[in-house]
Amino acid sequence: MNTIQQISVFVENKQGSLTAVTTALYENQIDMRALNLADTSDFGILRLIVNKPEEACKVIQNAGYIVSMTPVVGAKVDDTPGGLAKAMCAIVDAGLNIEYMYAFVNREPNCANVIFRTDDNERCITALQNAGVTVVPDSEIYT
Repeated sequence: MNTIQQISVFVENKQGSLTAVTTALYENQIDMRALNLADTSDFGILRLIVNKPEEACKVIQNAGYIVSMTPVVGAKVDDTPGGLAKAMCAIVDAGLNIEYMYAFVNREPNCANVIFRTDDNERCITALQNAGVTVVPDSEIYT
């Protein structure tokens, strides 16, 4: 599959909320691959890429949090000036809107992973591939 399941967790903006989520994942041997946190004064949205997304959702729900899964697109970009711009231009040139994105380290040298949430994952994948940008398969993220 070409999309990656991202978990979104709604957390109260109070001491210990993030620790409870990460501890629940740890106690269930779920490995975080990437995370992003967007917050306001009252709550935050914690976006996670993990090795076992379905299991993670259950674990986090059982810990008392509201959780959802969203398919996103992962891309490998060159860790050089313009590497990210190449991927972003391909997406925008395809007429797509980038709702949000975040990056994390790739184990390959001179390469970074970027997660894109757009309004059409299939068109995003096609646009990236046509531009010569490698789309990261979910199997590579989960293993």
